[in-house]
Amino acid sequence: MKKIIIFSLVLIYSGLLWQCQSEREKLPNKPLVSFKGKIVFQSDLDGDNEIYLLTKKGLKKLTNNTWSDEYPKWSPDGRKIVFTANPKGNYDIFVINRDGSNLKQLTSYKDNEITPVWLPDGNKVAFTEVTEVKGRSLREEYTIKILDLETMNIERAIPPFSGSSLLPNFSPSDPLMGFTARRTVGWDVAIYHFQKKEVKFLTEGGKACRSHFSRDGKKVAYVSSQADAKGDIWLMNPDGSEKTRLTRRNETYDYFPSWSADNKFIVFSSSPRNHKLRGDWALYLVKVDSKRVTLLLDTPGRDLFPDWH
Repeated sequence: MKKIIIFSLVLIYSGLLWQCQSEREKLPNKPLVSFKGKIVFQSDLDGDNEIYLLTKKGLKKLTNNTWSDEYPKWSPDGRKIVFTANPKGNYDIFVINRDGSNLKQLTSYKDNEITPVWLPDGNKVAFTEVTEVKGRSLREEYTIKILDLETMNIERAIPPFSGSSLLPNFSPSDPLMGFTARRTVGWDVAIYHFQKKEVKFLTEGGKACRSHFSRDGKKVAYVSSQADAKGDIWLMNPDGSEKTRLTRRNETYDYFPSWSADNKFIVFSSSPRNHKLRGDWALYLVKVDSKRVTLLLDTPGRDLFPDWH
């Protein structure tokens, strides 16, 4: 009799566990508003960070494993997605096809390689190398590197720059790379000109980061906390002029902008609180000309780092 009761309890528990897992894996059917194109992003919807694909038809999970898959970026032709993952503990760069197939590891080093992004020609990938520096206190240094996918050679992206540099982004029309850099206090948005081999800071004050060129290269979206001490999406020209605040949501942290193909919208992640990316992050759209903000997708997980193609 006791064995029957124990067996019944096991069946009930297994059924409840399966139901909970099924509910956790259940994806939202469609975005809250229609949009053109496709957006990849990371979310811990299933318990750890995975890569998801969002279209107007709905949501699709592209990776499914026990480690963390983060920071996805489309290739220029939309056929591949590069991202960073830590299956062996440290972060390396990986690439998959747009449907999640054909996983391939691109880097394997002792340091962490994060925030990968394609160069406009589609033949190279830039990323941030994170190196731990031991001294009076353990700290990290950030250096942008470029990986040639044909030769697999890696070189520094900004030879004349000795400060910390991370989060690369490339102009589709000019030989420019936007990046986030640290001079003394805080972070600012800077530009590196590949032909002139010059670095120019576009912001000052240590309160700006995460630049992203528009699809025609005429504007740069970025994040600044100068207005509300949290974070908003701003716009400026590639020379740093005509800075304009795009989102005016003093109660939220608005981060990680990415342009639509027609430059009319920007998708970004937003949260009412921001502590090391904890909290309820969701995806929003802002219409550039009207500055109108609309909720796009809000899953039970933290929806971060969207990239639009």
